Amino acid sequence: MTQTLRPLDGITVLSLEHAIAAPFCTRQLADQGARVIKIERPAVGDFARGYDTRVAGLSSHFVWTNRAKESLALDLKHTEAQPILDALLAEADVLVQNLAPGAAARMGLDFDTLHARYPGLIVCDISGYGEGGPYASKKAYDLLIQSEAGFLSVTGGPAPDALAKAGCSVADIAAGMYAYTSILNALLRGRSGEGSRIEVSMLESLVEWMGYPLYYAYDGAPPPPRAGASHSTIYPYGPFPAGDGGTVMLGLQNEREWQLFCDQVLCRPELATDARFDANAKRSQHRDALRAIIEAAFAELSAAEVIARLDTAQIANAHVNDMAGVWQHPQLAARDAWREVASPSGPLPALLPPGRNSAYTARMAAVPALGEHTDAILAGLGYDAEMLATLRERGTI
Repeated sequence: MTQTLRPLDGITVLSLEHAIAAPFCTRQLADQGARVIKIERPAVGDFARGYDTRVAGLSSHFVWTNRAKESLALDLKHTEAQPILDALLAEADVLVQNLAPGAAARMGLDFDTLHARYPGLIVCDISGYGEGGPYASKKAYDLLIQSEAGFLSVTGGPAPDALAKAGCSVADIAAGMYAYTSILNALLRGRSGEGSRIEVSMLESLVEWMGYPLYYAYDGAPPPPRAGASHSTIYPYGPFPAGDGGTVMLGLQNEREWQLFCDQVLCRPELATDARFDANAKRSQHRDALRAIIEAAFAELSAAEVIARLDTAQIANAHVNDMAGVWQHPQLAARDAWREVASPSGPLPALLPPGRNSAYTARMAAVPALGEHTDAILAGLGYDAEMLATLRERGTI
């Protein structure tokens, strides 16, 4: 059967990328059919290749963010690289870069210079803090942005020294997703052939995600307290231990659920009208006392028994999975969510992109080796074997 066209088939993306934010963005584009040419330094490549060796000798970060791309090993500092870059830009629809602040402009890859030569090109610049302002030239890593954006101030335990970072790269992911959706918007707008510049900062991306705690603390009001894995302002909402050593995550949203929880889960219906607990604000205020009651009730039950009671009462709940539990998650298996992609280390599992479309299937293609597509890409630009050998001898590729 002929594969239905994907929405970005025919779109070419050139990316000067490293780490997570830009590669995460361009992988989404590749999933939807775009040809993504990833330019990497010869012999070294994207430094995320060296973060670890956890995936059959490959980096976990790199495997996650770089499938379905073509790797071109090209040293942009060599004079012979400029004609190659120019030829690629002439064919590209989108340029994505997250180089160090100012680096792209020094190479003549700022939007004004590029727009004069390639008026239809969409240029997406991803940085830590954005252009201009006192922070423009500061280095920005995910944890630093989590700190600057206030994320750490509301994450972790209540003790002053109990700050906790997110266990995944939330600032990078936020910036990558805003870059991805902004590129889609620009492609729609650019149907007239007009290019545009997209500027995405990690700081602004994560601050957008901080909307609830920001508004909660509006006009000098106290911010939501840090509450570990519990909700800072809704209670009970968080993890609770069961008698068999397991942990159950549960959450209540309204007074109807509170009454069901007291009656069918705790088997103590009188608590529903207890003056300490008969409104969410009161339950949150007296959470230590309520937690002791819940823990005492759950101590008589296994985690499975607690979840069974919660399900019967239609109270939202979840297992507290570790990574092994996620790999084996029955819901992901039932929905056939995993695919197999090739890599330099052999076949690897990969999760289908969220947002499945009934009209087409996402592209699930190989994780590239460093420079794997260099010869093919340059051959497509007219470079023959002798020219490639010369470029390789000079260290350009």
